[in-house]
Amino acid sequence: MTASGTSLDLLTLADVEAARDLLSGVVKETPLIPSRPLSEITGVPVWLKCENQQRAGSYKVRGAYTRISRLSTTERARGVVAASAGNHAQGVALAAGLLGARATVFMPEGAPLPKVSATKGYGAAVEYAGSSVDDALEAAHDFARTTGAVLIHPFDHPDVIAGQGTVALEILAQCPEAATIVTAVGGGGLISGLAVAAKALRPDIRIVGVQASGAAAYPPSLAAGAPRKLESSATIADGIAVLRPGDLTFAHVAKLVDEVVTVNDEDLSAALLVLLERHKTVVEPAGAAATAALLTGAHVPAAGPVVAILSGGNIDPMLLLRVIEHGLASAGRFLRLAVRCSDRPGELARLLREIAAQRANIVDVNHSRQSPRLSFGEVEVALSVETRGPAHSSALIKALRDAGYRVALLADTTP
Repeated sequence: MTASGTSLDLLTLADVEAARDLLSGVVKETPLIPSRPLSEITGVPVWLKCENQQRAGSYKVRGAYTRISRLSTTERARGVVAASAGNHAQGVALAAGLLGARATVFMPEGAPLPKVSATKGYGAAVEYAGSSVDDALEAAHDFARTTGAVLIHPFDHPDVIAGQGTVALEILAQCPEAATIVTAVGGGGLISGLAVAAKALRPDIRIVGVQASGAAAYPPSLAAGAPRKLESSATIADGIAVLRPGDLTFAHVAKLVDEVVTVNDEDLSAALLVLLERHKTVVEPAGAAATAALLTGAHVPAAGPVVAILSGGNIDPMLLLRVIEHGLASAGRFLRLAVRCSDRPGELARLLREIAAQRANIVDVNHSRQSPRLSFGEVEVALSVETRGPAHSSALIKALRDAGYRVALLADTTP
């Protein structure tokens, strides 16, 4: 038995097909779109499965609805409780509302405000607990014990896994020749369900999981042969920042998943930017994990077609702004410079003309005389500048230095 009281028996294709029947008319069949940029990089056809366009913004409603729909009338009357950084919260809140159950959701302190607001908007009560999904899950367990509410685990339950696995049935109907499916991994519910269905229908298909390097519990767990808990996590991908794999999901991943790779936050930022610019698609950092693995070569597909799942699109707009800026910097297209020049009339205008001559776009300017680093008669101008890429950035810096300016790069830039 697992910590959540479920059997360690692996699910079957019949379990996932039964969940598909339950979800008919409830969830959307999300589109599968071609990705020319990823196809060019990998050398094989790449398709994107857009679960960011699912109801409540992620695949999570599939598992939540499957689980809650199978509760008895008495169980539903006691209400349900869940723990989540946001996507499972919204999925549970939506599913509970559709099925007439009262929902309480525990979220970590600092959970993205849009996810909190959306969860409340679907009718759930939100409580805060701790700094991680694991802390919130502990609080949800306590709430279930004291109130009788039914815990809807975010990943470690057969019904949840079966519901998430319906994504694979859609993928193989949309792209029957798919050779590899790549997806983000947190606790492992999605990849477990995917693997059950895909491997049953296509034993030759490869299933690849992607974790954020700052919250990668599966590699050490797989090496140890059992779930291992991380001491902490540090990643922008809050949707997959899970400290410990589930017992049931670990059993599925260990048996059915071919590979688990990691990507860092810079990789996730770059992937999010590519999806936004080239595909006009908004995803959250966790939702970009599969794309990041292909962009960076963390996973190199041996054959195609490859399907990369965009698992969620619920991103805080303020985080999106920061990630875009960071992604531009990582791609060498956004510079933050500190330039020293003489404190004389017309010097700032001359500096800006030099930058304009290099056809770079100035985003903002800060002119300071007060820094203790400055000599008498000097000023420092901090600039944010958009460029066309690393070569253009290097040419701009060289031109400014050739013009006699002292130029320093500020943090989070790539010259």
